[in-house]
Amino acid sequence: MPASVSCAVMHVMAGLLLDADGRVLLAQRPPGKHLAGLWEFPGGKREPGEAPVAALARELREELGVTLQHAEPLVALPWNYGERELLLDAWRVDAWAGEPRPLEGQALQWQFPTLVDMAVLTPADRPVLQALLDMRDT
Repeated sequence: MPASVSCAVMHVMAGLLLDADGRVLLAQRPPGKHLAGLWEFPGGKREPGEAPVAALARELREELGVTLQHAEPLVALPWNYGERELLLDAWRVDAWAGEPRPLEGQALQWQFPTLVDMAVLTPADRPVLQALLDMRDT
């Protein structure tokens, strides 16, 4: 297969955890990973045959040690990072059990969505933040 031909689209789940104050949780991509140093919404790859909400729950448990209790779809958008094509499936998470902690060594921070600098987010997460801001304005 030629290098220019894209492989299957990777379905990536993202959880926008919103606390009681309206802040959203951001995770920093660790050194050695694609887009290291940029911030993103926690989540990861959906496994074949896995329901989206089940994949989100698994990723949040593995990455943050929390148990998902309630989430609603926010936005799903295709994204292309050159050789990496994905579908970013972002969900608004407003109920979980446990305190989020960095189980994969990533830095975490709570931030008010209106104060997040788009320039520090991964490019695919920027329209997700915009969708959250747009939803909050309605």
